[in-house]
Amino acid sequence: MAVKAAGFRAVERSYFDLRWHLDPVAASQAGVFTYDQRYGRFSPEALRPDLAALKALGTALEEAGADALQDEIDRTALLNEVRVTLHRFETERPQAKNPEFWISHLLGGLHHLLLRRDRTPDARAAALCGRLEDVPSLLKDARESLSEPVRLHAETALRMAEAGLVLIKEIPAAVAAEVPAQTERVTAVADAAAAALTDFTHSLERWSETGSDLFAVGEDAFNFRLHYDHALRDTAPELWRYGHGLKDEILADLTERANRLDGKRPWPDVADRLRQDHPPAESLVAAYAKEMERAREFVAARRLAPIPDAPLNVVPTPAFLRPIIPFAAYDSPGAYSPDRNGWFYVTIPSPELPAAQRERMLRDHCRHELAATALHEGYPGHHLQLVTAQAQASDVRKNLWTPLTVEGWALYCEDMMGEEGFYATEEERFFQRVHLLWRAVRVLLDVGLHTRGMTYEQGVQTMVDELHVDRANAEAEVRRYCAEPAYPLSYAVGRRELLRLRDAFKAAHGKEFSLRAFHDAILPYGGLPVSLIRWGLDLGE
Repeated sequence: MAVKAAGFRAVERSYFDLRWHLDPVAASQAGVFTYDQRYGRFSPEALRPDLAALKALGTALEEAGADALQDEIDRTALLNEVRVTLHRFETERPQAKNPEFWISHLLGGLHHLLLRRDRTPDARAAALCGRLEDVPSLLKDARESLSEPVRLHAETALRMAEAGLVLIKEIPAAVAAEVPAQTERVTAVADAAAAALTDFTHSLERWSETGSDLFAVGEDAFNFRLHYDHALRDTAPELWRYGHGLKDEILADLTERANRLDGKRPWPDVADRLRQDHPPAESLVAAYAKEMERAREFVAARRLAPIPDAPLNVVPTPAFLRPIIPFAAYDSPGAYSPDRNGWFYVTIPSPELPAAQRERMLRDHCRHELAATALHEGYPGHHLQLVTAQAQASDVRKNLWTPLTVEGWALYCEDMMGEEGFYATEEERFFQRVHLLWRAVRVLLDVGLHTRGMTYEQGVQTMVDELHVDRANAEAEVRRYCAEPAYPLSYAVGRRELLRLRDAFKAAHGKEFSLRAFHDAILPYGGLPVSLIRWGLDLGE
C-alpha cells in the first residue's frame, strides 16, 4: 500500500532533520544552510537526547515497512545507517577517544564555507563569523569529553590544529574583501578562535605523551562495521585470508610486468626508476587536468556511463589545506547545493621546501600514475558516481553511502577502464597494478591493526617492506587506518563485490549484456551497499 511508503518517507525526513541538527557541518556540506552558524554538540549531555531520538527513529523505521522494492531497499539502508551511528557514538566513542574527531569537525565547518560559492557573500560572512564564534565552546566540549584520548590520534590532531590556525588567520581577509561591514566582527571572533585553538594544542601535546595506545576497535566492533556499514557477510578472519590471496596474486602479476619493462629487475626497482619521470611543480595541475579531460572524453566516446552536468575543476590545494591534503583529494558538490561544481585539489610542493623534499613529493605524481588517479577521482570514478547519486529523488541515495561501494566503484573503474583500453602505455598499466597491490595491503593492515594486535609501528613497517614507500608517507597512511576501522579494506573488497555483481548481471542478461547497461543499472543506487544493489537488481545472493 502507498500508506506504507508514505510512512517510511516521513520517517526518512525526520531522520535527516535530526542528522543535520546533530552534525551542522555535514548539513553545510550537503547544501542545507539552516545550521551554518554553529557546530555540533558531542558532549555526553548534549548527545543523550539526540541518541534517544535516533533510537526512536530506528524503531519507527523497523515498523514503517514499504511495499515497493526500491523503498524497502532505502529503508534497509537507512536502518543500517541508524545502527552504525548509534554504535559509533555508544561503542566506538570517537568523541571520548579521538581528538581528530573534534579538529576535523572544526576545520570542515570552516573550509567548506570559505571555498564554496553557493551562499551570498553576506550569508557566507555571517556563517563564518558564527562558526568562529562557536570555536571556543566546541573546544571546551572537546576537552571535557575526551576522557580516554588515544596518543596516536592526539599526535595527528596536533598536526591538523596547525593547519587550523593557518585557516582561521585567512578568514578575516576573505570576509572583509566581500563584506567590509563585517571586518571588525570577523577579526575579533577569528582572534578568539585562534586563541582557543592555540590553548587546545597544549592539551593535544599532553595527550600525545600520556594518551592511551588502545586505538583498535576490536573484532566484534569491526565485524559490526562489516555487517551494517558495508552489508557484508564476511568477518575479519575471512577478509584477512582474502587480502593475503589478492596480495600474492598481484605480486606475481607485477613481477611479470616488471620483467617486460626492465629485464629481470624487481618490481620496486622498476617503480622507483619510473617515478623519476614526473611533471615539474608548475605543470602539475595542468597535467592532472589533461588526464581528467582525457578520461571524461574516453567515457563519453565509449558510452561507458552517462556524463553528469556538473563540472569538475582541477585546482591547486589552498595553503590552509596543504597540511591535511599532502597529495591530492576530491571534494564533491553538496547534495542540495545550487553549486554543482566538484573540485580536485592537487598539492604542489612549496618552493620554500628543501629541494630533496620537493623532489620526494613530486615523485608521488609520476606521469605514469596520473591516468589511474584521474579516472579514480573523476570520470567514471568518484565525481561521476556521487553527482549521479545526488540527482536521484531519494534522500537516502543522495546522502548515504558506504566506502565499500564508493571506493570500490572507483577501484573497479581502474580495472574496467584498463579492459577498455584507456591506459596508453605498459607503464600506466604497471602502475595500475601497483595501486591494486596497495589496496590489497590495506585489507591486511585494516584487519591486522583493529582485530589481530598489530601495532602502529608494525603497520608502518609492513607498508615500507611490502610497498616500498617512504616511511613518512607510510606513517601518515597508517595513522589514518588506525582512526578509520573498516574503511581501508573497502577499496579492494568493494572492487571484488562489484566484479562479482557484474558477473551475475552478465549471466542474467546473456547476449544483451553491455558495460553501459550494467553501469546504468547500478549508478542510480549511488553509494548504497553492493548487497542492496544486488537485491534491487534481483540477482540473488
